[in-house]
Amino acid sequence: MAMEYVKLNNGVTMPLEGFGVFQIPDRDECEHVVLEALEAGYRLIDTAAVYGNEEAVGAAIRRSGLPREELFVTTKLWVQDASYEGAKSALRSSLEKLGLEHVDLYLVHQPMGDYHGAYRAMEEMCRQGVTRAIGVANFYPAVLADLCETAGTVPAVNQVELHPFFAQAAALENMRAYGVHPQAWGPLAEGKHGIFTHAVLAGIGERYGKSPAQVALRWNVQRGVSVIPKSVHRDRMAENFDIWDFALTDDEMGAIAKMDLGHSEIVDHGDPAFVKMLHGLKIHD
Repeated sequence: MAMEYVKLNNGVTMPLEGFGVFQIPDRDECEHVVLEALEAGYRLIDTAAVYGNEEAVGAAIRRSGLPREELFVTTKLWVQDASYEGAKSALRSSLEKLGLEHVDLYLVHQPMGDYHGAYRAMEEMCRQGVTRAIGVANFYPAVLADLCETAGTVPAVNQVELHPFFAQAAALENMRAYGVHPQAWGPLAEGKHGIFTHAVLAGIGERYGKSPAQVALRWNVQRGVSVIPKSVHRDRMAENFDIWDFALTDDEMGAIAKMDLGHSEIVDHGDPAFVKMLHGLKIHD
């Protein structure tokens, strides 16, 4: 079986699995691992202005020699630039750093600041072809519903925390109701809860010759969720990408769903201190 794809609500096709570069700020290391990911078969690369590695991602893309049309590049608008004019300037800056004429997906990174104004600018930039699709990240159900009811363009993607310990079934139902595709950041729970050795995942994996991580990723894609696992180790990159030759049963899907804790243990967007911290994180003068 080969990599599967999803058609977004505006007709753009996106790989169901990509490679994330969060927390790889070192230029040489990031360029190296992105090049390795591309060599391993990944075609979706997910970065963000706040990650500080857009230039490295662009360098790896150029070194790969792959045709631009084979790649799907995502970047994100940071809180500092969440305004109508700020978004226009920020995307131009991201394109310059990436060395690209357009990105495939541009996301509002956090539901903070004047994201309504920013989103209006993103709608315009999408019509101009500077980005092929637009969406959001970390928009929880009520916030996503408000944007969908307000904006002229329904977001193509909502990238949120989704893994067996935070399944967010109600959030997925809300996204589907609006035609927004769910994408999982932290699909391996950032290594928490012993996910790489978890008994439920390991037991299921033994039936297919797969690791707990592969089972966790497969569980999400079978729920219709795209995933962007990150690793700096080539063997782990290859392992994470090798999830297209088996399928979980309904009982196995249900057993994994029971692992849900019902809350995040990574971030809390309801915490004023967390919101203040994000607003205080400046990526330029």
